[in-house]
Amino acid sequence: MTIPFTLPPDSEAGRPPERRGLPRDGVRLLVARPGVVQHRRFHDLPELLEPGDLVVVNTSATLPAALDALRDNGKPAPVHVSTALDDGDWVVEVRLSDASGPDLSLRPGDQLRLPGDVTLTLLGHHLSARLWRAAASPRVSARSYLPRYGRPIGYGYLAGRFPLRDYQTVYATEPGSAEMASAGRPFTEPLLVRLMARGVIVAPIVLHAGVSSPELHEPPTAERFAVPAATARLVDVVRAAGQRVVAVGTTVVRALESAAGPDGSMRAASGWTELVLGPDRPARVVGGLVTGLHAPEASHLLLLEAVAGRPLVEAAYEAAVRQRYLWHEFGDSTVFLP
Repeated sequence: MTIPFTLPPDSEAGRPPERRGLPRDGVRLLVARPGVVQHRRFHDLPELLEPGDLVVVNTSATLPAALDALRDNGKPAPVHVSTALDDGDWVVEVRLSDASGPDLSLRPGDQLRLPGDVTLTLLGHHLSARLWRAAASPRVSARSYLPRYGRPIGYGYLAGRFPLRDYQTVYATEPGSAEMASAGRPFTEPLLVRLMARGVIVAPIVLHAGVSSPELHEPPTAERFAVPAATARLVDVVRAAGQRVVAVGTTVVRALESAAGPDGSMRAASGWTELVLGPDRPARVVGGLVTGLHAPEASHLLLLEAVAGRPLVEAAYEAAVRQRYLWHEFGDSTVFLP
């Protein structure tokens, strides 16, 4: 069961904050602690953390993963490339011609014509009715193909198309995400320096986010991740000292918790994670969470509960609705703190 609320009209951020007259770190920040909800700006984050706290960020960079394809009958078929598998096959979501949702009428063997004289053949469903395993002909890697022919994935609430740089965090280094790990977007270089000057530790993980499910609200499917040994050690040290491990985004929570043992001890880990967090699998090592605002019925809300507990998530979303916060990847932020 997810958090019940109704998204008010005009509460979806249609443009990046820089195009609304704000700096990246000028978006609103709802601070949620047990029994307390405050309203700040994102650039206030260093004041909310203590020396010795650990902030973990996802350094995955966003790929331009949306393609304009054609079906055999010449009908437009937007394609969102979720990831590449270890054998080189692609995992894709084929959208309806008006981009209003996934096209669920496709069958194995259907082909899509992509830019650059590439044909994509659908082989079979991949973990979901909306996702397909597909083979490109001629054989080409998605990571090398997309920068030439793709554009960033965008949904109907956006007020147009924006360049790829608007979909990158300032610390993104490793291309691989179909959609931006957007919780980290409000960070700026000066803000990171202020965190470190305060004695807050910043450490990286990588999780390449796949294509989300804004219409069907499915939980995330398997995603490629890596938790370095140094980050794993820092988590153990910080927790042993009684300090907070604060994840920047649900992708970071998923990666860290995938590397955590039943007793909360950490290890270096990499590969594919299928972990789905929720009330039945609460967080073991993550105590705080910086995140954007998620739509009603979104599966991400269960992950927020896994970190912060249902009462605090409910209180935060009630306050965000009442104060007319802005939703989605270019919107406002929330930080849950113990």
